[in-house]
Amino acid sequence: MHGEYKVPGGKLVAVDLEVRDDRMADVRLSGDFFLEPDDALGVIDAALTGLPRHTPTSELARAVDEGVRAAERDGRLAGPVAMVGFDAWAVAVAVRRALGLATTWEDHTFEVLRPGPMAPPTLAALDQVLTEELAEGRRGPTLRFWDWTERAVFIGSFQSLANEVDPVGVAKHDVTVVRRISGGGAMFMEAGNCVTFSLVVPASLVDGLSFEQSYAFLDSWVLGALADVGVEAYFSGMNDVSSPAGKLAGSAQKRLAGGAVLHHMTMAYDIDNDKMLEVLRIGREKLSDKGTRSANKRVDPLRSQTGMSREAIVDAFAASFASRYATTPSALRPEELERAGELVRTKFASPSWINRVP
Repeated sequence: MHGEYKVPGGKLVAVDLEVRDDRMADVRLSGDFFLEPDDALGVIDAALTGLPRHTPTSELARAVDEGVRAAERDGRLAGPVAMVGFDAWAVAVAVRRALGLATTWEDHTFEVLRPGPMAPPTLAALDQVLTEELAEGRRGPTLRFWDWTERAVFIGSFQSLANEVDPVGVAKHDVTVVRRISGGGAMFMEAGNCVTFSLVVPASLVDGLSFEQSYAFLDSWVLGALADVGVEAYFSGMNDVSSPAGKLAGSAQKRLAGGAVLHHMTMAYDIDNDKMLEVLRIGREKLSDKGTRSANKRVDPLRSQTGMSREAIVDAFAASFASRYATTPSALRPEELERAGELVRTKFASPSWINRVP
């Protein structure tokens, strides 16, 4: 059995092993990392050999750390161990992949959905529907691009409605307020001013990764897609992507008990900043912290940095994803749309849900 894990910003870790009597045997670690002293490689192999096949990632990492520390204490190693470009957790992830308990991008074919404009509550409802469909085994991993015509604010599952949204601005600009099932911050969205997608994947794809690690892992293709359209981008904080010109995008995530992960991102294409600040209270506070006196401008990082239309950028992102991973065009099924409509009526358009954190 063979498994690999590329550490974000680090090195490739590979593990080969066999399973005998439901335990790991002949574990062999390799990769382009740096490890001192040399003998530490055998110590790590020995620490993993004999462990049960279904050992959790955290326990695998602990076994590696404890094995290394014990070898340092009893003098089996010439000096303290230095792992450069990887760590015990990366080894554990590679082991889980070798055992078939964790998957890689290459193990999946992604259904790509571009259903066209929809009402904001329906967009939020589809996040829940498609994530539940994957958890139940009725749909595979899915990449869905959003489109809409109404002006809307999407707030995070745990945000206070009163703290985030100004009802005067909402009424003035005819804004639909929607609460997502994922955490994260508020998004102000007019037709054509953002690029938004949802990615629904099995939990096996992020097996062994912390929430912070999974953000970078699931958004790694986005940096490549931005580079394809001429935008230099990098991760800034746990769930943001920025360029030298400022913040470009933010991500949010939700994990369901059934083994499915919802991950979505919104990128600013051409936002009316004045309007946004009349609708979102938090935006005023953030600008105040930065000492900004006037916001009479548009936030247009994708438009100004690419010179491309929003539709062309979405096309480029879809093509970039397809160049990296196996994809197939797909469509929403009637029963999925029916379920989304039911959730809009009973949840996403319901005052009790929208106001669940007053």
